[in-house]
Amino acid sequence: MDSIVLYTEEIDDLQEAVHDLFEQAKDFPLKKNSLAILFAEEDTDYPELYQFLSDKWKFPVIGCTAMAMLLGKQGYCGTGISILLLTADDCEFAAGMTGELSRENYESQITETMQKLKAGLSSDIKLVISYGGMVTDERNVAGDDIVAAIDKASGGVPLFGGLAADGFNFNGFRVFCNGKASQSGQVMALISGNVEPKFVYANSVENRASFFYEVTESKSNQVIRLGNGTFIDALKREDMQVSKTDVLGDYILSPFVLTICQPNGDSVEVARNLSVLNQETGGGCFLGAVPEGSTLSIGIINRSDVQTSVNLSIDKILNDIKGRGYKTLLCTSCCARFLALASNINAEVEAYMGRVPEGMSLMGYYSYGEYCPVRGNKTGEYYNMFHNFTFAILAI
Repeated sequence: MDSIVLYTEEIDDLQEAVHDLFEQAKDFPLKKNSLAILFAEEDTDYPELYQFLSDKWKFPVIGCTAMAMLLGKQGYCGTGISILLLTADDCEFAAGMTGELSRENYESQITETMQKLKAGLSSDIKLVISYGGMVTDERNVAGDDIVAAIDKASGGVPLFGGLAADGFNFNGFRVFCNGKASQSGQVMALISGNVEPKFVYANSVENRASFFYEVTESKSNQVIRLGNGTFIDALKREDMQVSKTDVLGDYILSPFVLTICQPNGDSVEVARNLSVLNQETGGGCFLGAVPEGSTLSIGIINRSDVQTSVNLSIDKILNDIKGRGYKTLLCTSCCARFLALASNINAEVEAYMGRVPEGMSLMGYYSYGEYCPVRGNKTGEYYNMFHNFTFAILAI
């Protein structure tokens, strides 16, 4: 599979932006099947952008809004439009988007969309790339529930992607599929054929505060009780922010860390971002699931840990694919990591610039949550999981 990364700073004149993108791709030979993955800042008029793209590109386009983008040659880009163009003779691509998702319909919507996309392929799928909206209140579907539904509908096929992001206003994020844009839909691209995806992820939460509580009552991403009291009671005892309802920004550099047990006895450690406090029930709503019986601790993110995690990830993925014909790296990094960089916004870029081999494409974005398979602590088996605070890489 061949690839190229295209980028333009232009978002006001979309006809000019597309002209710029097409000009960059004019010498890139398209093969039998192609797919475009697009990241754009939230002010981009995507439906109009797609109208211009579709004049020449007759293949699927998927993607989402991004707080910022990471590119192999340009490095950190806080504005603009980036596109990873994939093309192959020996792979097939099928892309689609669900309708608006709710707690009541998300499983059926994802299953139905997955079945339709599978029917358009001539062989078994090997990889799912997917982007979705974030949890903004207790009515939305948690990231783990979305991942579990995609995992079930695909038959356990590896999943990579994440949540759409914006400029931390938490209302400008959208996902894209062909000419459509949505806040609560789930976009999926299925890839079959000659593809063997490799994954690497690194958690940037190395330091922990003195906060340890057992989750005694929870439902998916809603934690009601910690120990013998409510979730808010525990936060009060630790002198933490409890006076507001929307607290995503207040806790974005203080992730809650927990270990999730698998049905086979294996376990994986993940981090979770607190999003909403329910002043009536005393509970808290997270971006991802927090199962009963797990123990919550609080981590602390700093710039050094962020840069170290990128170094480790790049080292490992380049070692894993060395000499094996891989040509593409697709990355997802948590927005909280960006905040931890403070004034040194190029710290993640500096960790990989100059180290990606010539001829290899790299594109990534800052997200509100990451999808990437996780290796179990005991068995080494991989599980499709929803993350926060990680740097994840897909190699294809």
